[in-house]
Amino acid sequence: MTQTQTIDTKSIEVLEECSRRSAGESITFPEVVQKLITVGVEFYYADLYQHTKTYYFPSGEAYTTQSPELPNHPVSDRFSAEGVSAAVKMIQRGEIQYREFLRLIRAAGTASYAVYIAGKRAIYTGRQGDSYTEWFPGARP
Repeated sequence: MTQTQTIDTKSIEVLEECSRRSAGESITFPEVVQKLITVGVEFYYADLYQHTKTYYFPSGEAYTTQSPELPNHPVSDRFSAEGVSAAVKMIQRGEIQYREFLRLIRAAGTASYAVYIAGKRAIYTGRQGDSYTEWFPGARP
């Protein structure tokens, strides 16, 4: 996608598919990232209160999807970077799937997270602004 290209129907279909399949636990995070790269997504932001994901493009355009079928577990008021890290490791090893991952990171105080595809990292943020950065496997600076 170039700076001037607009979000097209194919891109929207991919974004909706990624959100739907993530909620349905039928796609892995690496698969999502690869699909998002193909349509030019620069990063996305997941709001765990609203069950939304907003996908951002280099052009400045954005598209938001809704996942109402996800369980609404409470977000702890105490942020635990160790808890988030443990949940990330568990999903990377295939010990848990997406819904359990969301439950665990909410229990660890995550209210939102952003995935920076070109930056190869995800940043998990708590209710008070605390954050934890998880680099993509093999991408540490």
